Amino acid sequence: MKVQAQASLPPHERQTDMGRLRLLLALDTLLRENSVSRAAASVGLQPSAMSRLLSQLREEYGDPLFLRTGHGLRPTPFAETLRLRVRALAAETEALFERTGPATAANPQEPSGWEGAGLIAAPPLAVRPSLMLDGEPTPEAFAAKLARIGDDAAPQRRLARSIATIGTGAGRSRPLSEAEAEDALTIILAGEADPVQIGALMAALQYRGATAVEIAGFVRAIRRHVGAVAAGSGAADLDWPCYLSPKLKTAPWFLHAARLVARAGYRVMLHGHYGQESAERGKLEIAAARNGITVCASLEDANAVLARTGIAYLPLPALSPQIFRLLGLYGLMEMRIPLGSAVHLINPLGARTSLLGVANSAARTLSRDIALLLGVKDLTILGNTRDHAEFTPYRQTPLFRLVGGEPADLVVPALPTPPAEARTGLSTREYWEAVWTGAARDERAETTILTTTAAALLSLGNTSDFETACEAARALWTGRSRQMAR
Repeated sequence: MKVQAQASLPPHERQTDMGRLRLLLALDTLLRENSVSRAAASVGLQPSAMSRLLSQLREEYGDPLFLRTGHGLRPTPFAETLRLRVRALAAETEALFERTGPATAANPQEPSGWEGAGLIAAPPLAVRPSLMLDGEPTPEAFAAKLARIGDDAAPQRRLARSIATIGTGAGRSRPLSEAEAEDALTIILAGEADPVQIGALMAALQYRGATAVEIAGFVRAIRRHVGAVAAGSGAADLDWPCYLSPKLKTAPWFLHAARLVARAGYRVMLHGHYGQESAERGKLEIAAARNGITVCASLEDANAVLARTGIAYLPLPALSPQIFRLLGLYGLMEMRIPLGSAVHLINPLGARTSLLGVANSAARTLSRDIALLLGVKDLTILGNTRDHAEFTPYRQTPLFRLVGGEPADLVVPALPTPPAEARTGLSTREYWEAVWTGAARDERAETTILTTTAAALLSLGNTSDFETACEAARALWTGRSRQMAR
């Protein structure tokens, strides 16, 4: 690194100690703000000046230090190792300037003859650094304390270390590394965590915003917990997660699309659930069974069914009761937890590509960053639906993709919205079934099914063009009508 080679440079090319101190203070600000513009504003600089300081820091350390994500700048693992040390330096600098003596009077009175310095000068008022509370260790001491909890410590101690690492406040906390996040969730999934620890870890992560590195660690823990197959080496061609909110009352049109993809000769693995306390909590199991998709009781069962029929649905309680119950904490907290982002990327049967639905723009970027950390090569994210991949053809739809490990995004324009069809005398489920059989004609529903099928075919590499994929989907839809007529 360049910092180690400074002594070999000519004196006029060396960074001065004062210049280095300025760089370290800038690094502290960047680590706290995760944004060049916010860091610049907090210290009264222009963003261009802070960008130049960041460039100098990168050159000094020979490390990018920060990567751009949808959540702002994400520190590299090397930058995280510097966080507590530069915070301690910045805190001590702030404390030194807080100890200045009182200002002299602006308008002194007429001299009295008694002026002069005292014989005994008192030292400045003794105060503790403003960063600290009574008896609280310095950031360096705190980091050393956590480091003493080794990887061979008892599970609850290791989990406590992770909670303290992320949740103890400015100057002392930092994000978990991928290995630390994996270890923390492994302890929880093994049933070795105290319930208070589970709530503390999840709430702290959700409040601060979990990083791609942390969720990637969670995904690795889940995959090991359920015995997932390595991506690209399993029985499935397409992984299709569907973890629906019970607030979603629309029919699961995407299941018809999944069935069409399976009829095209691809093996489709569906997994997920539909809430826990809702009266319709069995909605996906009922829909799958009525659509001819086998509902499986285990990962082994799903593997066998996939090989036999080309499509299978594995409910989350069958895949992992522990994860199912963890997601059920929503009812106690009334907020999502980072585990909800991880389950979409577990790909239990090692499909070569996945089809996800993520509506929030920052979450879409986060999901793709997580996939890249996991070594995923092929992925398609539908950018206008949440929790499951179902196309919304009457809104402009961004597709965030990975093709061969490289981003390959495209935007599908919105289609004109046709009139809504009446559902006279039929329940939502009966109408959903009638559209598949042809007993009911609904242009909106059919277009949703066809465009969802097209997105899946695009992700599978059936074609590189969305319009061509739509044509293939329409042929599958027409073919299904012919088969039912026989």
